[in-house]
Amino acid sequence: MITIAVRLVGWIAVWIGLLDVWVVFLSPGFTPIFVPLLGYATFRAVLQLPYFRSSIYIQRVLWQYPWQLLTGVPRGRNKHPQVEQDEMWFEFPNPENPEEQIPLLFLANMRTFWWMRRFGTPRTKPELKAQIEPLWFAGDPRFIAVVAATGRHGSAPRRLHLLYQRTATGRRGIEPAGWSASPAALERARRAGAHVPDSAPPQPRPY
Repeated sequence: MITIAVRLVGWIAVWIGLLDVWVVFLSPGFTPIFVPLLGYATFRAVLQLPYFRSSIYIQRVLWQYPWQLLTGVPRGRNKHPQVEQDEMWFEFPNPENPEEQIPLLFLANMRTFWWMRRFGTPRTKPELKAQIEPLWFAGDPRFIAVVAATGRHGSAPRRLHLLYQRTATGRRGIEPAGWSASPAALERARRAGAHVPDSAPPQPRPY
């Protein structure tokens, strides 16, 4: 959150500084140079705003769920056979039915590129793959979760990324997914920021 705030303030300062230099010290002939620079600074400042929301959700998830270090987590860059969206994915076991694997998608945004390079292809360098093995995980894959890469010497998580089921966002026209979750699991997910039903429906699927 601090990093995002610093970046936002920094790009606003860059925008003001560019405008000040252009207006005070330069002639109108420099307009073709400064208009693109001002546009880029505006874009980068606005880009920080959505990250505030995801950072708040990440904090709420970490208040409710402890970190786990997981190894051998199934993942893929191609479309998962059980979902409609063609996105990268991890699979995590259902907390109340470990034999059932639940896919969590990396819904595309500016921050998925770092993860995409490490998900693995035949040409991916082993040192890149090693940065997400083992994987830090906190949350409930039926609703909302946070994943993170392994920091230096494996001592702490870094590159925290919010994952969620689309059915847990409360979007109109989409029924919340229960995955046969217990009332305690539903309440915990609700405190973590997910939109969940008051009681778990029998064996629903979010696909």
